[in-house]
This record gives sequence, structure tokens and C-alpha cells, in this order.
Amino acid sequence: VQLQASGGGSVQPGGSLRLSCVASGVTLDRLSIGWFRQAPGKDREEVACIAKSDSTTYYPDSAKGRFTISRDNAKNEVFLQMDSLKPEDTAVYYCAATEFYGTVAGCYSGGYGMEYWGKGTQVTVSS
Repeated sequence: VQLQASGGGSVQPGGSLRLSCVASGVTLDRLSIGWFRQAPGKDREEVACIAKSDSTTYYPDSAKGRFTISRDNAKNEVFLQMDSLKPEDTAVYYCAATEFYGTVAGCYSGGYGMEYWGKGTQVTVSS
């Protein structure tokens, strides 16, 4: 399984970005997917997760109401729509996946249950 994230960039506070994660080597409906981020000097944290079983989503408080995760199984692609971005959202963002977990449980604690990781994409929020 390979994951390729893209869509990062620089944006002003209050702006929006849409990240994309394309999966290859397996059909997306076999994967629960999460988006994670890691800022310099900080631990990796989850920002959005979607389950393969029923597309249940999970957002931590830091992302709730601003970030939206969605999936297009036909295109083997997962998206992270990020709105109302703040400087504290600046980080490298990663997508990751698990075949084992049918729910969002594998997403918790920075993605301890995720088996596959893509390379990150940088998001910078600055005026």
C-alpha cells in the first residue's frame, strides 16, 4: 500500500486548503484513513479520521468545525478540507491508513494503529 499526499502550501490566517491523499496497491474501501500533523518540536497528532466500515468520522477539538475529511472510493482518494486556518495549524500533514481497524480507533494517539504512512505535505499559515 502506498499513500501520496498533496495540496499543501502557504495561506493567510482565515484561508482554506484542500489536501488530497491517493492510495495505491489496495482499494480504498479496505482502508480506514486518517490525517495527522506534526509541527516542529511537537508530537504527531490526529486531525481527522474516517472509518472504512461506515465512513464514520472523528475530529479532535482542534479541528472540529473547521476541517472536513471525505473519501471517494471510486478514485481511491481521500480529502481533507481545511477552512478558517490558524497559524497554529502550521505543520507537516500526513495521511495514513489501516486495514486492520474498521473504525476510527486506529487513529487515536497520533495514529498508533495506522499501518501505512505517506510522505507529508507542508502547510504554513502565516500573514
